[in-house]
Amino acid sequence: MLAVVRDLFRHHLEFATGAILVGIVVAMALLSLVSPYPPEVAWVVPPDLPPSAAYPMGTTSRGQDTFWQLTFAIRNTLLFGLAVALLSRLIALLVGLLAGYLGGPVDRALMSINDTFVVVPLFPILVLFYFVMRDSMSWAALALVMACLGWAYDARLIRSIAMSLRSREFTETAIFSGMTTREIVTREHLPYVLPIVFSTTLNNMNWSIGLEVTLSVLGFTSISTPTIGVMIYWANQHTALVAGIWWWIAFPVALVVMLFIGLFLLAVALNEFIDPRSRLTRMGGGAA
Repeated sequence: MLAVVRDLFRHHLEFATGAILVGIVVAMALLSLVSPYPPEVAWVVPPDLPPSAAYPMGTTSRGQDTFWQLTFAIRNTLLFGLAVALLSRLIALLVGLLAGYLGGPVDRALMSINDTFVVVPLFPILVLFYFVMRDSMSWAALALVMACLGWAYDARLIRSIAMSLRSREFTETAIFSGMTTREIVTREHLPYVLPIVFSTTLNNMNWSIGLEVTLSVLGFTSISTPTIGVMIYWANQHTALVAGIWWWIAFPVALVVMLFIGLFLLAVALNEFIDPRSRLTRMGGGAA
């Protein structure tokens, strides 16, 4: 594993750039562990101060240090994206592997459900969910709903790989040896789809983070948990741009854009690494 990462850093500029950008964002998130201010407390510093030596990213109209508030916001945003990606990967793996291996009626039934989720308009559903669950809306509830809505595209991709593996000799050998469906899917087929899962996890994190930021900015999520979207929401509520408090919006936007670009570059790099022809060409092993 370390050798793969080393080769990607050496031969893949997109991977190195993406890893550095994501590393900066993660380091920013880890700083929340040593913050001198609780994330939910306001009026702890003078409001509306521009960036300075004392306050590198200025202060907000709510009397919060923008830098330290941003550390909590990016940490929660990262955890949100990761939680949605992991939960949706589990559903995609279960549906994709079973549909591809079992085929027949099971495949048709699972793909009918899958195609239903593909065509469902996600944004209106999430807005409706907010109005229905407004009194009990939470970070975890939104992550669970988004995970249940964001697995369908990747499940179909995993299914296509599982269908090709079903006719391989090692699958037939596993069947003749008496292995159960669960054992064949988890032991024989799962290792072949994991590279795809890693790549789609990064794309799904970008999707879920972008949707959460959009919903939060519009006020359709819980505003009690600081995230990048919630920070921008409060800035809009205090008309930060009109009042000239540009740093309240500029720094959160810059950080989340850095995260988007970093995750995208990592996903592109992993997609190319999965393809043997691209990998050989990139690392100097292809034909001239």
